Amino acid sequence: MRSVEFHPEARDEFISAAQFYESQTAGLGLDFIRTVQHTYERLLEFPATGPPFGRRLRRLLVPKFPYGLLYRVEPERIYIVAVMHLHRRPGYWRLRR
Repeated sequence: MRSVEFHPEARDEFISAAQFYESQTAGLGLDFIRTVQHTYERLLEFPATGPPFGRRLRRLLVPKFPYGLLYRVEPERIYIVAVMHLHRRPGYWRLRR
C-alpha cells in the first residue's frame, strides 16, 4: 500500500497556510488541515484522480480553499511536491524533486 509523503517545503507551505487561517478565524486552520488531509486520503484510493499538470505531476484542488496539491504518483508513495495557493507565484515549485 502506498503512503503519502510531503516535500519538506510542501509541508512548510501546509503548516504556514493552516497557521494563517487560524490567525484569521479560530478553527479555520483546523478546518484547512482536515480538508487537506481528506484530499490526500482520496489520493491513496484514487491516485490518478487529479488531472495531469505538466509531464510528471498531477494537481488535485482542495475543496473550500484556494489551494491545490501538486503530487507525483510513485510505486510506493504519493509524493506531494507543493501545497500551492492557486493565485500566487505560479511555477515557484518547479525546481523541487
